[in-house]
Amino acid sequence: MCDNQYLANNVQEYNLIPRIALWHFFIFILKYKHMGTLQQIQHWSTTHHPRWLVVLRVILGLCLFIKGISFMNNAVVLNQLISGSIVAKSSDWLPLSITMAHLLGGFLIIIGLLTRWAVLLQIPILIGAVIFMNTRNGIVSTGSETGFALVILVLLFLFLIEVGGPLSLDNYFKKNPR
Repeated sequence: MCDNQYLANNVQEYNLIPRIALWHFFIFILKYKHMGTLQQIQHWSTTHHPRWLVVLRVILGLCLFIKGISFMNNAVVLNQLISGSIVAKSSDWLPLSITMAHLLGGFLIIIGLLTRWAVLLQIPILIGAVIFMNTRNGIVSTGSETGFALVILVLLFLFLIEVGGPLSLDNYFKKNPR
C-alpha cells in the first residue's frame, strides 16, 4: 500500500501521466497511421501486379545493366559528359560510382532482390542525367538520350511503388522466411 501511495504521489508531482500519454499517442500514430499507409500501398501493389509488369521490370533492369556495361566500355565518353557539367569539380569518383550503381542496380532489379533500394539508388543518377547532362543537347536532337532517360526515370518511379511483384526474390524471401 505504501509503494502504491508513493508512486501515485510521484506521478502527480512530476506530472508524468500527460507525458506518458503523449508518448503512447505518438507511437500509436507512427505505428498505425504512417506504417499503415505503407502497408496499404504494398498490399495494393502485390494484389494488383499484372505479369507484364514483371517483364517490364526485367527490361528496365537489363537497360540499366547494359548502360553500365556501356559506361565501362566507354569510360572516356562518360568522363567527358561529367566534365562538361556542373558537377565537374567532384568528378573523380563519379564515373566509377555511376557505372557500378547501374551494374548492381540493374542486376538487382532484374532478379527482383532489394528492388526498392535498387530503384532508390538509380533515381538520383537518372535525375542528374536528365537535368545536367542531356538538357544541353535537347530532347529531340540527334544522339540525345534524354527521351530514353525520361522513360527510364518514369519506370523507376513506377517500380518504387510497385516493387518486385510476384516473380521476384523479394516475394520469395517474404513467403519463405528462414
